[in-house]
Amino acid sequence: MAATLGATRTLDPRMIERVVRQVTSGGKTQEITAPFTGEPLAELPISSAEDVRAAHARAREAQRSWAGLPARERARPFLALHDAILDRREEILDIVQWETGKARRHAFEEVCDVAGCTLYYARRAPGLLETKRRSGLFPLATKVAETRHPKGVVALISPWNYPLSLGVTDVVPALLAGNAVVHKPDTQTALSALWTIDLLAELGMPRDIWQVVLGDPAELGDPLLDGADYVAFTGSTRTGRRIAEEAAKRLIGCSLELGGKNPMIVLDDADLDVAAQGALRACFSNAGQLCISIERLYVHDRVYDAFTEKFVRLVKNMKLGAGLDWDAQMGSLTSRRQLEAVTAHVDDAVAKGARVLAGGRPRPEAGPLFYEPTVLAGVDESMDLCREETFGPVVSLYRFSTEDEAVERANDTVYGLNASVWTRNPARGRALAARIKAGTVNVNEGYGAAFASYDAPMGGMKSSGLGRRHGAEGLLKYTEAQTVAVQATWLGLEPLPGMTYDRYAEVVTTLLRTLKRLHLK
Repeated sequence: MAATLGATRTLDPRMIERVVRQVTSGGKTQEITAPFTGEPLAELPISSAEDVRAAHARAREAQRSWAGLPARERARPFLALHDAILDRREEILDIVQWETGKARRHAFEEVCDVAGCTLYYARRAPGLLETKRRSGLFPLATKVAETRHPKGVVALISPWNYPLSLGVTDVVPALLAGNAVVHKPDTQTALSALWTIDLLAELGMPRDIWQVVLGDPAELGDPLLDGADYVAFTGSTRTGRRIAEEAAKRLIGCSLELGGKNPMIVLDDADLDVAAQGALRACFSNAGQLCISIERLYVHDRVYDAFTEKFVRLVKNMKLGAGLDWDAQMGSLTSRRQLEAVTAHVDDAVAKGARVLAGGRPRPEAGPLFYEPTVLAGVDESMDLCREETFGPVVSLYRFSTEDEAVERANDTVYGLNASVWTRNPARGRALAARIKAGTVNVNEGYGAAFASYDAPMGGMKSSGLGRRHGAEGLLKYTEAQTVAVQATWLGLEPLPGMTYDRYAEVVTTLLRTLKRLHLK
């Protein structure tokens, strides 16, 4: 397994100085380090609780005029972002790599996601938000319209693992819906979102509608939620539960995309070469620091040995690297805490009898936070790795004999975020996918086919979250639906003058029966 350290280009200090001005801060700063090297990367402003309240005040003021613009006008800078971020991809790829430690090919997934998702919503927002006619109580006599109003100010908390993708694609539909946003990205990986805000401002977006605060969640969490009309969060299930509780106290809505312990099922008719290569990407993209990556791999008895041989060989030949080129197949973990968590899971499993088929150890010679892509067999219920989310480059292999067994084991988890099925028979794959309790299921792909299909909703079942991103729901969740019904004066909801209520009841009953026969109700 080759490893190289080739991160030679550094980030432009002038760029850093420019983009961090967008953070609402009273003057405190925090140094962040580069996962590739452990060396200082940037000094970022840190916000206080009072700074968060100030950000909310500016956002609420800016939102009034922003919401008053036609949806097509609001969409203009976001339509332009698609080409702009692709044109400047080398610049943003460097930023994402330096702040996360991921391989360039995995950083490129983020650039593509921001371009594609933003274009989807910029084109569709006007249609999704336009007033819709709805069927009324009585045909002709009741005219009904459904209108959509922005929530107001949305508090958005995005994680460190996909800072560009998750720091932008949830904000964009909220803004297009007419809201302002107070955004708290993870401090370690805030530069990518700040760079994008700077770019959008160049393209015509008013800066004040997207406020950024950075700092300790324990200090910023309460004021962030207190000033919000809606909360969107991506992160751990434990934190998501607390946010849901606080949102419920204030009777505001929330969407939560949380953890996963995602299964992949390889059926006996799968193309094993394709499945093994697909598993490589599904398990080890971004060093496994992906909520929809595969951590449990179930393989049919008939093909288990052949698949395992192919998969393990591919894993052992993966190239690790800290370079800003395209050669590395896997990069670094992002934090010391994550390295310690991955190491603890693997060491616990091995101590209790699991077998290491590939990897299984840190790689400090590649960089301070590197851990080998790891494949384990013999994992059982006594091991933390069995049910807890690892969130690192580790996958466990299991055998199964029947489809019923595979489905039962895939569903035997508190999570339900993503799953993957591999077969040469698409109909068989779809039928099995429908039995898996997960928000997205990919057939003959690990995660990307469902996630990047922006017209379809994406989110979790069970302890993997509430609500959905993508699709119509990904934008409309940031709105309040209002029904306006206009009733004709010639047909009211009371008896006509001189008509008794028993006669009125007979007339209404006859009318309802007639409407049913005419298929008007």
